Order: sequence, then C-alpha cells, then structure tokens
Amino acid sequence: MSHLSNFPIATRWPAEHPDRIQLYSLNTPNGVKASIMLEETGLPYEPHLVDIMKGESHTPEFRSLNPNGKIPAIIDPNGPGGKPLGLFESGAILLYLADKTGKFIPADPAQRWETIQWVFFQMAAVGPMFGQVGYFNKFAGKEIADKRPLERFVAESKRLLGVLDTRLNGRMWLMGDEYTIADIATLGWVRNLITFYEARELVEYDSFTHVVAWLDRALARPAVTRGLGIPSRG
Repeated sequence: MSHLSNFPIATRWPAEHPDRIQLYSLNTPNGVKASIMLEETGLPYEPHLVDIMKGESHTPEFRSLNPNGKIPAIIDPNGPGGKPLGLFESGAILLYLADKTGKFIPADPAQRWETIQWVFFQMAAVGPMFGQVGYFNKFAGKEIADKRPLERFVAESKRLLGVLDTRLNGRMWLMGDEYTIADIATLGWVRNLITFYEARELVEYDSFTHVVAWLDRALARPAVTRGLGIPSRG
C-alpha cells in the first residue's frame, strides 16, 4: 500500500484493499452520510471502524488525518490528478464524492448551489440542534434539574422540522424529484432524533407529515439501508 504510506492513519487501520477509498467512521448520523453516499454511488471502498467511545478518533493516527478528532474521514487513493487525497468533515466528503462521480448533485449551476445550501442547513442547524436534544433528553444532560436548556433545543428542533416540512410540501426530496446529497446529509439526523434520541413525541414528529413521508422514502432505499449499518459495530 505504498500510495497510502504517507498517511499514518493507515498504520493503525491497515488497508486490505489499498486501491479503494478508505473510510474511517462509525455509523452515527454524521458517519452514515459517507457510507450511504459510497453505497449510493457504487464506488469501491473499504470501511474501518473507529470506536469513538474508546477514544479512537483522538489517537495520533486518526488526528493525523483529522486534527479535529471527529468521524468520518476518508482517503481516496485516486484523488485529483491521480494523487491520494485525505478529507474530513462529512459535508465536504459528500461534495467531493458527488463531484467525483457526477451523482446526487444537479449539473445545473443554480440547482447545484441550492443543493449545497441545504447541506449547509443540515450542518449548521439540524445536526447541532438535534444533537443537543439527544444530550439533554437521553444522556448526561437528562440529570440537569433546570429543564430550560432542553426546552430551548426542543423548540428549535421543532422549528427546524417545520422548515423541512414546508420545503418538502409537494416535493419528493429536498430538491424536488431529484434525490441529492442534501437528503443524504439530513436523513440520518432526523432518524436519530426519533429513534436513538427517543424524542419522537417530544418534538411532535408525527405532526410534520411531509418529513415523515420523506424519511420513509429515504429509509426504503437499499443503499440507505446498507449504509446505516456501515462500518459494522461487530
């Protein structure tokens, strides 16, 4: 794997198939963006489980690829100009894979930028707010007596679901008839909110009927089903 030898992460997670895209991840809402996109595009790749609960994303090897210590990250051994390229940040990975394959992003420049804005909406708003609901509803924040933080993040998450619901009124996908990286970026977070974070009733999810139908359509895609379980936790 000489073309990966400049990446210290490959010493901790050795590649069996160094000619394939290397995915370092866990199947969290951010992690599955990369695995779903790779499954949807059909690009050959090799997944490596990075156990964030064991601090593996903060090891020197992982941080050599992503100094921020967050999953997912990838190495494409056949990047621009045929040279290996390492990338972190799930939104950047989605954009890169979309451009590499010409799939799941519109060719029309105006629609391309409209798609990117919805990816940024997920990155800047949906992910952070839904994650806070999870923290205060299910995890350590649940023990905090003052419920104002939970109430604030629940209210903001309901507002964001309303934005999505309005956008999806009369549309199959966030960009209309075309399934794109905007949908891939968002679906894992909405799914997590109502399942793993146990906040379905808390955010009145079922009242957002267009979101409900959209998520059901997304989860019915075979590539989504596969991607949600990659990398396998064993």
